[in-house]
Amino acid sequence: MTTARVGRALADAAPVPYWLDRKERPDPLPPLVGAQTADLLVIGGGYGGLWAALEAKRADPHRDVLLVDAGTCGWAASGRNGGFCAASLTHGLANGVDRFPDEIGELERLGRQNLDDIADTVAEFGIDCDFERTGELAVAVEPYQLDGLAADAELARRYGHRVRLLDRDEVRAEVNSPTYLGGMIDADRVAMVDPAKLAWGLRRACVEAGVRVHEHTRVTGLRADGVALRADTLGTDPDDLARSADLAGPAAPAGLAAPAPGRPGVIRARRIVLATNAFPPLLRRLRAYVVPVYDHVLMTEPLNPAQRDAIGWRNRQGLADTGNQFHYYRITRDGRILFGGYDAVYHYGNRVAPKLEQRPATFTTLAQHFFTTFPQLADVRFSHRWGGVIDTCTRFCPFYGTAFGGRLAYAAGYTGLGVGATRFSARVLLDLLDGGNTPLTRLDLVRRKPLPFPPEPVRAIGINLTRRSMARADARGGRRDLWLRTLDRLGLGFDS
Repeated sequence: MTTARVGRALADAAPVPYWLDRKERPDPLPPLVGAQTADLLVIGGGYGGLWAALEAKRADPHRDVLLVDAGTCGWAASGRNGGFCAASLTHGLANGVDRFPDEIGELERLGRQNLDDIADTVAEFGIDCDFERTGELAVAVEPYQLDGLAADAELARRYGHRVRLLDRDEVRAEVNSPTYLGGMIDADRVAMVDPAKLAWGLRRACVEAGVRVHEHTRVTGLRADGVALRADTLGTDPDDLARSADLAGPAAPAGLAAPAPGRPGVIRARRIVLATNAFPPLLRRLRAYVVPVYDHVLMTEPLNPAQRDAIGWRNRQGLADTGNQFHYYRITRDGRILFGGYDAVYHYGNRVAPKLEQRPATFTTLAQHFFTTFPQLADVRFSHRWGGVIDTCTRFCPFYGTAFGGRLAYAAGYTGLGVGATRFSARVLLDLLDGGNTPLTRLDLVRRKPLPFPPEPVRAIGINLTRRSMARADARGGRRDLWLRTLDRLGLGFDS
């Protein structure tokens, strides 16, 4: 595929997340102004915060729950991810076995139950989010990756997973790509969802359950205030935000995109759930543990019937190849292909900014890889291109903690696999706030912290060295160099 052809395919791609660029997007709820009180304040309107608010009200309908978000519910990672809702709570079974060997069986059981409970909640509240229990297809695109798939299948069967290895012809019968050498189907531990519709549906469920939701309300500081915790806020009128967004460009609707007039507010709450994930933490202690990584995504125009026939993909599984720098992709309800991943881009000083969501070099690379994967789709064009920030940590899966004498609980570090795990985390955080000694709070997953990242400039140097070493390993048949082997021994890593 020539550079000119790739350029033409990208020429009309809107620089906004496809999921959020639709008429189904609900109107924003008003910002908070003045002084408010609550039994429970939830900071962050992504999946983590929405699940925490909803589960808190379901457990105690009389509890006064207030949720605030700096943008609108689902505008960040929850509305711009690939829509892979996985049962794993540990960023994959292998990572869980390595880090939590004594309880991985229980974590796998809890993860499967969590996915079942998500399906039940979606049905109970009539959340129209295209929830499909399709499973996932992992594919090998280099000979060395076949051994890795075989090892993964053996490990998965040991823990009762329904997996099946596929040879070259079998995997191409599922999805037709000349790059595929083999594959592994995990039949029922991954569901595909429309991520924004899931967030919007959870918001509706929260409101109907009695949660007070204020959007365009940024929390600027936290402190103890007697028996309560105080959160200072700035509320932004959506009309003011829209005018600021027009000045900042097409990526601005994130909600943190551009300066706009703010209206101060104060919330006093008995307990707080902090669910801001990759964004600059309100707790200083979290700064060493979370690194924001930018991931970028392309969405095609809808495929026509001939194009659909050319690739097959009738079972609609989520797909991922198995390199260190991997791609993930899926087919949407209206017949588009989402294609993302590969780069995991870190910006010095944990920088987060709307303009970082657009990275032309990465979009060009992704488009080239897409056409290599599906040369039979050479005439397809892309309708959307976007990026988003992921919260990663050195153990690749969420960690938990409390502050202010147990009156605030937090979770972070999902590393791109939070669509499902956030609901589990919400249950953990509510248990932590209740102060109970529960089966969830006793888990090593909950009690232990990941190793911290070093301070700058060592942080950026280490991350960029790791990225180069991962690319080198992919080019050298999977052979990991001394740097990666050292990180493996130390239990450190970097991923998206």
